[in-house]
Amino acid sequence: MNQELLEWLGYAASILVAISLLMSSIVKLRIYNLVGSALFAVYGFAIGAFPVGLINTFIIFINIYYLFKILSEKEYFKIIEVGKDDQYLKAFLEFYREDIKSFSSPKDPFLFTEDTFGFYILRNLVPAGIFIATKEDSETLVINVDFAVPAYRDFKIGKYIFNDYQNYFINLGFKKFHSYSSNPKHINYLKRMGFQEEILNGEKVMTKII
Repeated sequence: MNQELLEWLGYAASILVAISLLMSSIVKLRIYNLVGSALFAVYGFAIGAFPVGLINTFIIFINIYYLFKILSEKEYFKIIEVGKDDQYLKAFLEFYREDIKSFSSPKDPFLFTEDTFGFYILRNLVPAGIFIATKEDSETLVINVDFAVPAYRDFKIGKYIFNDYQNYFINLGFKKFHSYSSNPKHINYLKRMGFQEEILNGEKVMTKII
């Protein structure tokens, strides 16, 4: 391996490890750190720096172990309903206000009416997300807020709401969800949750049949 290629390998490894430290999601942190450590291990062995190669090989296995543990561990989810006068709700929405706005309906996501309801999603008894929706008609719910706190953005909460917990909505008489989100990242997330894009009254909307 020529010297220039080795230098670029070292730069790439350093950048990936640095990026991993910026990740709020534990899963993403582990993945970026795993790849960065793998590149550092190759780099270390290639230049004859065996301590660098060995320690990064060790870090690779640590990352693999924790990724396997995170992805295979059966977690406990619980739903706690909230109302507009809930004091913790106000504190939660205020703390994550700007982040929630970027992942919510362009309409006021914090507006509660008599047709609005919501719940916290507890993951292993830790408040990990919040879901707020408003009744559009007798069969349709418009999602105002579908938010997971940064450390829990690994799609498990979404899968729990839209797959495991869908009977809750069916029992209330709802047959589909609408989301008017305009955030590309959120739209990609919705597609992974089974939503499809359609035009309704001249407006783009993401729809999921329950």
